[in-house]
Amino acid sequence: MTITPVSPRDARRRVVVVQPYVPGYRTPFFNHLQERLNSEGVALEVLYGLVPPQQAARRDAAPCACAVQVPSRRLPAPGGRSLLWRQVTDRAASADVVVLEQALRNLEAYPLLLRQMVRRAGGHPPRIAFWGHGRTYTKKTSRLQEVAKDALTRQAAWFFAYTEGGASYVSSRGFPRERITVLRNSVDTTELTVTRDRADIQGTSEHAAVAALRERHCLELGRTALYVGGLDAPKRIPFLLQSARRVAAGLPGFKLLVAGDGVDRPLVEAVACAPDSPVVALGHRAGRDVALLGAVSDVMLMPGRVGLCAVDSFALRTPIITTDWPWHAPEFEYLEHGRNAVVSRDDPDAYAVAVQQVLNDRSRLESLHEACRKDAAHYTADGMAERFCDGLLHMLGTRL
Repeated sequence: MTITPVSPRDARRRVVVVQPYVPGYRTPFFNHLQERLNSEGVALEVLYGLVPPQQAARRDAAPCACAVQVPSRRLPAPGGRSLLWRQVTDRAASADVVVLEQALRNLEAYPLLLRQMVRRAGGHPPRIAFWGHGRTYTKKTSRLQEVAKDALTRQAAWFFAYTEGGASYVSSRGFPRERITVLRNSVDTTELTVTRDRADIQGTSEHAAVAALRERHCLELGRTALYVGGLDAPKRIPFLLQSARRVAAGLPGFKLLVAGDGVDRPLVEAVACAPDSPVVALGHRAGRDVALLGAVSDVMLMPGRVGLCAVDSFALRTPIITTDWPWHAPEFEYLEHGRNAVVSRDDPDAYAVAVQQVLNDRSRLESLHEACRKDAAHYTADGMAERFCDGLLHMLGTRL
């Protein structure tokens, strides 16, 4: 692989962000961030490695213009884990700021942090920031791992937290609160919002497309749910399919539209092919197609991990119905039970009952839809980029 050389210093300051890979949902954010930094005289470069094996089946990689792939290696570690090495040190050494994923497994973090220590002794290496969850949300970890992660995080000059909860955790572990930026982690929902709004306007192509979808899949108002996302273990697809059958048993006309890809796609397709199945398998969908699916759906079913789908649900005005499962991602914090979402007990029967109750209560459903619509404005990729840019400018000394 040919790597474009970077001059030791050009006229502009440089920010380097290191990523495992660049999924499609991050591309608009990096584009927004690059535009904002350019206007401040700062260059952005995103360095990324190979798609992690557990996410390759999603087929969602979509690098942006400011991204450069670098050589990377995956090394086995005890307990079935792996360590990652991305060849970024030389390119990062000439940057003013380097932003790293908050993770113990990323080996490139350690030499870069050592370089930052030299800065304190009078050298000129880049300042290091971490961005991430703050605490470990999505899996069980040992006390030793948490202590090590907290110690690593405290070595950074700045921390970019996905959510307020993550910021509070990092602060409680000794990181100065004045050096934490809360990003309100989001995705670009512009296309979803515009298309979803147009779907309600008679005479538009979107309105006609929604009518065609309803007819094609025999969808009934108040009886349609949507799942959109990866089809893999964290999303608990077997639980989702089991619950759909239970909802349909008590709610004639119920349909679950499943849009996504991943290792569990064959399971979804097998259930969808069964006689009188309430499940409709749609495969991978994005952009306009997802917006139209949201327009024909009353709720979004997500019994497994709730992450950025929370932001999509607001843009689509399809409130999430989920469970009190302990391994949700940080964005679960955006949900407020009874206002913009419903959180049921983590049991297929209880979950199915919760779905039936919401779909049978038109006034409650309308209230949930309206709360989603209002909350959509608070979570945008451009807003996230603005907050990220502001934190970077503080690090560079151009903001007080």
